Amino acid sequence: MNNIWLIGAGAMAQDYIKVLDALNTTLTIIGRGSENAEKCKTITGSKVVSGGLHNFLLETPTVCSHAIVAVGVEKLFETTQTLLEYGVKNILVEKPGAMSKTEFESLINLKKEKSANILIAYNRRFFSSVLKAKELIAIDGGVSSFNFEFTEWSHVIEPLVKPEGVKEKWLFVNSTHVLDLAFFLGGKPKEMSSFTNGSLPWHPVSNFSGAGVSDKGALFSYQANWESAGRWAVEVLTTSNRFIFKPMEKLQVQKRGTIAQEIIELDSKLDDEYKPGLYLQTKQFLANDFSNMCSIEEQCGMIDNYNKIANYL
Repeated sequence: MNNIWLIGAGAMAQDYIKVLDALNTTLTIIGRGSENAEKCKTITGSKVVSGGLHNFLLETPTVCSHAIVAVGVEKLFETTQTLLEYGVKNILVEKPGAMSKTEFESLINLKKEKSANILIAYNRRFFSSVLKAKELIAIDGGVSSFNFEFTEWSHVIEPLVKPEGVKEKWLFVNSTHVLDLAFFLGGKPKEMSSFTNGSLPWHPVSNFSGAGVSDKGALFSYQANWESAGRWAVEVLTTSNRFIFKPMEKLQVQKRGTIAQEIIELDSKLDDEYKPGLYLQTKQFLANDFSNMCSIEEQCGMIDNYNKIANYL
């Protein structure tokens, strides 16, 4: 049986606890503040070791088989680094994994030194809608083009209290849920032109558009306007069908030569019972099956593309 450490006791960690309980794991939950620890225990019924990861490791516990990092974005790098140094071999880190290319490169070097695995948790790769679409796209012979929208609701985000530097990189911190899924299905950018304008008090850019060709030979385009209306969406086109993720938990198809968009029935029991995608992502991670997961090397390789799309300097 796997011996799991879950670092964090907030809302995301609570979603993981529900999944890990269902998977019958041996679980140790490590939080920082006692107030959050008690709140997590009240909600989940699971005991939380408070005081933070550093104090926990001072007790020299036997190293776990797998660790899941579900702390605040600003603490992802530091927490992952600490786990690697302690000897943890399999680590799943909530997106985006770190905040800079330098941090990613540092983790990759340490990972190699320690012969470890680090995966970035993009749970949308495991939505029932995405798994079904992958099957249908393969039957059609692959993706010929795709487009996506990653509009964020600035009026909702602006009042959020976040550590310095988090909202300023919101595309990387949050919108990459959409970008990762689009490029996961359609291929990574091989060539890309990107355009931006506008700004917000909390983000350097508010309006985005661009286009390119992926390493699978698929043409793609994208747009988002954080000062207007919109929502997250991905559309993937084959020579026979247009597959529509809008919302991304659902899958619709528009067949060639038709106007109607048909809803595709999904086996979404796991997505209904748990946070969508989380059960299968976690189960696959604990089985050391890292196919379809985002490796830290893949994430590091995408940073320049994300920075180009967001016009981050």
